Amino acid sequence: MHTQNLNKRWFYLAVGVVTMLFAGVLYAWSILKSPLGGEFGWGASELALNFTLAMSFFCMGGLLGARLSKALGHKVALACAGILSALGFGLTASLSGSSVWMLYLTYGVLAGAGIGIAYNVLIATVSQWFPDKKGLCSGCLMMGFGASALVLGNVANTLFQSDLGWRNTYILLGGLICAVLILGGLLLKKPDDWHEPQGGEDKPSIMAVIKTRPITNYIGIWLMFYINITCGLALLSQEKAIVKCLGLASVVGIISTLSAVFNAGGRLAFSAWADKLKDRNTIYKLIFVISIVLTALVIVTGGIANGAGNGLLIALVLALIMMVNAGYGGGFSNVPTLLSDHYGMGSISALHGITLSAWAFAGLSGNQLATWIVSNFGEEVEIAGNVVNPTGYQMVLYVTIVLYIVALLLSMFFVRPNKEKAD
Repeated sequence: MHTQNLNKRWFYLAVGVVTMLFAGVLYAWSILKSPLGGEFGWGASELALNFTLAMSFFCMGGLLGARLSKALGHKVALACAGILSALGFGLTASLSGSSVWMLYLTYGVLAGAGIGIAYNVLIATVSQWFPDKKGLCSGCLMMGFGASALVLGNVANTLFQSDLGWRNTYILLGGLICAVLILGGLLLKKPDDWHEPQGGEDKPSIMAVIKTRPITNYIGIWLMFYINITCGLALLSQEKAIVKCLGLASVVGIISTLSAVFNAGGRLAFSAWADKLKDRNTIYKLIFVISIVLTALVIVTGGIANGAGNGLLIALVLALIMMVNAGYGGGFSNVPTLLSDHYGMGSISALHGITLSAWAFAGLSGNQLATWIVSNFGEEVEIAGNVVNPTGYQMVLYVTIVLYIVALLLSMFFVRPNKEKAD
């Protein structure tokens, strides 16, 4: 790549990160949902289902984004993503509360699909400028996406409390997302030497691409991605309650913010580190090994149940929470680059879109798995004025450690090193 292009690519990366920051607002549902329950009387399960639908249609949008970008170009694809997202947020603001199904349609389907299109197109477009630093590029983009919940989520929460109100805040967010996605599409371009296969060209199907390596290779990538996200959601969905078990209810907000920083930082740090390794899959092995060791230590010491007042156990449990956050983010950001190493950049957009289905399934299983375990094991006790279930949270760890071990075995025996990385 020429020096002039090397200078340009950092500008395109910056544009991509800012655009991802606005696209990632979908992640801020825990904050965005806050006025809806009180306004319409919808319960936690109904609002949780909306986020699950949004994640599912996010994945479908990723597949659609690959097709739109190929057929119409990334500028048109991002414009479509912006319009869908604006419609989703704008129509959510117009809800009368007569039916929660309208929320599912507006935010879950429209906004979810729009953000999914944008996510896939941004990853595929910007990464073409960084064939030598794919992990750094992917990590920066994912960090922007993950940081949105912390940045735009807090902005939205502030606006909810202002005279603007939640309806106008939704409209404002939808308009900003639309404008930023369209502007990002106009500012971004593909490298001059990038060749986009045209409709008349003989391009292999996604299944044909997957079969260029043993089929177990892709199955291994999909499954370890699914397991990493499932374990992350299982533990992180109970994070605040676990912190309260440690007697730290007064600083739960600070710890949640710190864990979000680790989530975003893990996306950049693990991805950039992977660029320096011969086999990018080594990063997953590292994430799984550290997670297994920390989980085992918390299990053996009964860290969650016995941690209150014990500085060493508190540090151990917090280390596990931060590592799971970092591993969740790092595992997420390394997927597109791992796929490109094994299958090439030519089909990365569509292949990544399909692989994101693992995230959708994990979204269905992670939170529900942990909730079921906590509901059926242990009993609630009062610690420092908070009703919690330490035994139940400890039981979650028994399940996640088994899953982490399975993921480690998959990364060792299914996802074999690619001696000649795909171009």
